[in-house]
Amino acid sequence: MLDVGTDWRPFPFREFVVKIHSRCDLACDYCYLYAMADQSWRDQPRRMSAAITRQVAFRIGEHARLHGLPEIGVVLHGGEPLLAGPDFIAWLVAAIRDAAGHGVSVHPRVQTNGVRLDEEFLATFHRLGIGVGVSLDGAAVAQDRHRRFRDGGGSHAAVRTALALLTLPRYRHMFSGLLCVIDLRNDPLATYQALLAYGPPKVDFLLPHGTWDAPPPGRVADPAHTPYANWLTAIFDDWYQRPRTRVRLFEEIVRALLGGVSCAESIGAAPVNVVVVETSGAIEQVDTLKAAFHGASQTGLHVVRDSFDAALRMPEIAARQMGVRALCTQCQECHFRHACGGGLYAHRYRAATGFANPSVYCPDLMRLIDHIRKTVQADINGRFENRER
Repeated sequence: MLDVGTDWRPFPFREFVVKIHSRCDLACDYCYLYAMADQSWRDQPRRMSAAITRQVAFRIGEHARLHGLPEIGVVLHGGEPLLAGPDFIAWLVAAIRDAAGHGVSVHPRVQTNGVRLDEEFLATFHRLGIGVGVSLDGAAVAQDRHRRFRDGGGSHAAVRTALALLTLPRYRHMFSGLLCVIDLRNDPLATYQALLAYGPPKVDFLLPHGTWDAPPPGRVADPAHTPYANWLTAIFDDWYQRPRTRVRLFEEIVRALLGGVSCAESIGAAPVNVVVVETSGAIEQVDTLKAAFHGASQTGLHVVRDSFDAALRMPEIAARQMGVRALCTQCQECHFRHACGGGLYAHRYRAATGFANPSVYCPDLMRLIDHIRKTVQADINGRFENRER
């Protein structure tokens, strides 16, 4: 078990992922909630009850006030959160703001597949100041390969209609960005262009979930084989020359390389400050851990009887907050350890050694980070040389 030592103090949670509905209206074949190791969704209530909702709001407000947090983020998640309905979402956000009090600024955001996003939802989100992130894997062929309805039909047309509404002048300010899961079969620049067509303020490229025991598509044992780095560097080179939107992964790597602190869970060694509440009221670690094994994200805590501070005291949470000190020996000895941070925690899992491993994407991450380092260094050197002439 990890020895946290006496000189370490936990960092309070600043982002609360609230699972308001545990089911989904799509059947994406790569989903870590429904298609991978953890199947606990089957035991979750479909929608969060009124009693649990009130207790979640109370616990969030309690934590924010106890730690003197001036602002917090609340991500309305699922499953598909829009299945909970606009009235429920409005009530939940109001309850959290009321529990947090006037001294805490609450920034709610919904992460949706987009297929149910309509004028009623958008009017509600506009009134309450709720940001909207939408999942989109690119053009129709890319989107419909994985993100399908249960009858096999593709979701691209419905999401395109939703994005047409979201990007109208009266709603565009609520658009927080697009989330895209990488598929190596899709051309990287064509995918990037398809996303840029909607003018997103930010794009998140996500590596498909996998572990050492169940590697992601295309990730083979050969460390010289770096297909995901190749895919991402093609976009990085275009983005670096013509930054038409924010790309979170690239920004966070550059920030970490320049000595800053990454704000992304998937890269860098910053303390993780996110906690999840399931529809049942169970307090859990970040839900991407469900890709590792059944029960990986569970803490045994519940909002009815436990505060969020109880989660902060758990060794599993401490391991996510101690940065490079909690990495495996191989990662601690790596010269990119502060920029990489071991990669996404779930991607380190191997049954024999738990999470004490490098990411299954280690070769890709090393190549991508090194490519970005060389590009930024050459740019810096060139600017200094031009000034000296």
